[in-house]
Parts: sequence; structure tokens; C-alpha cells
Amino acid sequence: MSYEVLKNLGISIGIFFLFLLFRKLFTKYVFRLMLKLGQKTPTELFTSMTVAFEQPIRWLFIIIGIYVAADYFPFMEQSSPLFLKIIRASIIMLIAWGLYNLSSGSSLLFMKINDRFNMEIDQILILFFSKAIRFIIVAISLSIIAQVFEYDVNGFIAGLGLCGLAFALAAKDAIGNLFGGIIIITEKPFTIGDWIKTPSVEGTVEDISFRSTRVRTFAQAVVTVPNAISANESITNWSKMGKRQITFKLGVTYDTPRMKLQNTIHRIEEMLRSNDDIHPDTIFVKFDEYNDSSLDIFLYFFTKTTVWAEYLSVKEEINFAIMEILEEEGVSVAFPSRTLYVDTQGETAGRVAESI
Repeated sequence: MSYEVLKNLGISIGIFFLFLLFRKLFTKYVFRLMLKLGQKTPTELFTSMTVAFEQPIRWLFIIIGIYVAADYFPFMEQSSPLFLKIIRASIIMLIAWGLYNLSSGSSLLFMKINDRFNMEIDQILILFFSKAIRFIIVAISLSIIAQVFEYDVNGFIAGLGLCGLAFALAAKDAIGNLFGGIIIITEKPFTIGDWIKTPSVEGTVEDISFRSTRVRTFAQAVVTVPNAISANESITNWSKMGKRQITFKLGVTYDTPRMKLQNTIHRIEEMLRSNDDIHPDTIFVKFDEYNDSSLDIFLYFFTKTTVWAEYLSVKEEINFAIMEILEEEGVSVAFPSRTLYVDTQGETAGRVAESI
């Protein structure tokens, strides 16, 4: 191996390691400086772009180093068509990589649009757009790279058209799930974080993708429901409740005097109306009916909270308050009973009461 070849090889390796040094300096100083400058800007978009393109830029130094070093590398021509195509394809991949990373933070862009134009963008829609943008970025990048290597993309697309019918038949379930996901996103029967109940599952929605909806049950199991099923089922969204219903019947004994019954009903209603946790719009406390073994008071009202634990606490508080009113009024709660009359020799000999 001649001296000239060894010299060029050494220069080539030195150039490559020089760009590795530039890469390290960029990571240690330039990138940190860009982050500090981004924090001083009125928008977070610059910081998001800096973070998204950090790794691609670090690899860009390596690609540029390889390209410059190839000019002195004795065993390869820098002007080689294949080498130039690989360099171009690599740069396209780095750009696509940065845009792919940036699209995951596209929610920031949507939030800015929401604040600027007072638009209501649902979280599911943000994730859907983010995934759609990522898919488009990957598809466009692959088609550009294919064109760089002089591959006939139009012919490939035409070939896909010939197989379109067979593909549609094979992927009908996937297409059904995709359209089901679109229906869920547009009609918004629920969003991420909502507590829902369907014939298939009950729990909290964790994620919605193109194919399925992931729900975490209260037993902490994760259930994946295809969107085609979710879109065709009846869905109860408990998180959309503005208030939560409490209704029951309170049975008191038949020997309760009318005045005591009226006072009891009045005091229970006043207690509910004065309770800050009870929604004031709908409160009913009425003497409802004569039951077999009790005089039934009908109660119908709503709590302001829809949170399950808070709802139970309010319900318990109301039950204790009702119990206190009954004790103060001297009214007893009835229990199912039956009275038997025994007629001996045409006269009533006695009465026997037994509980059932």
C-alpha cells in the first residue's frame, strides 16, 4: 500500500472523527443553548422542534462526516451514484425522523389553535390527528426514498389497485374497526379518561386507536374492544353526568300518627334543601302509598357530585340525617309483617302477629 493511499486514508479517518467531535460539542453546548433560548421565547414550539430534531441532527453530523471523508477515502468514489443515493436517502430519513417526533407533540399546536380561535378540540381528536400525521410522514418518506433509488412508485400503486378487491375482503374487519373509530371520534360518546359502561365492558377509557378502544376495568384488568363493536353498542357514559340520582322508599309503621308523618316528611325535605351537596333543582319527598305493611315515603333527589366515593359519602350522610329525624319524631321504620285473626265459635279469640 503506497504512501499516498495511507495518507488519504488517514485524512479520511481524521475528518470522520472530527465530525464526531462536532457532534459531541453540539450535544454538550449548542443543544443546551438552543433549549435555553427556547425557554425565553413566547411560544413552546421552538423548544418542541429542538427536542424533536436533537437525535436526527446528531446523526446528521455523522452522515456529513461520512460524505466529506469519502472525498479522501481511497477505496470508494465520492461521486458514486449509489453512494450519493444512500446519502440523500439518509438525509430524508433524518428529516422524517424529526417530523415524526414533532408530530407526537402536535397536541401543542392544536392547543394553540384552540386558544387562538376558541375551538373545542377533543383529546381523542388530537391523538387521531397525531397518528394520522405520523402515518402520512412515514408514507411520504418511503415514497421519496423509493424515488431516490429510481423505483417506480406509480407502478407499485397501480399494482396495489389490482389487489384492491382481495385486500378489502381480507381486511373488512380492520376497515370496520377503522370506521368505528371515526364514528367514536366524530360523535364523541366518550373520551379518554371517561368512565363508561357497555354490554361488553365497564371501566375507564385509556386509549383509542385506529383499531380498538382500550378500557381499564375497576379490577385493574385492561380490556381491548374493537371499534366496530364499540360503535354499535349502547354506551353509558357515567362521566358525563351533571348530577347523580338517589331514590328509594322509606316505609314507616301504620301506627304513625298523621301529624308525625307530615312533620317527618317536611323535616326530611328541609334537610335535603339545606344540604349543600344536594342539587336543589329536583327534590321530592312525598307520602307515596299504603303498602302491605308500611306507609311508604318516596324520596327522589340528586347529588351535585358524580364521583363514586363522594356520592357514597353524601348518601351515607343523608341516611344518618333521616335516621336522626325519625328518632326525634318518634317514628319507627316498618318491616314486613303479617297479622292473623283466629275466629273460634264465631268470636275473635285472639290475634297473632308473626314476622316474615
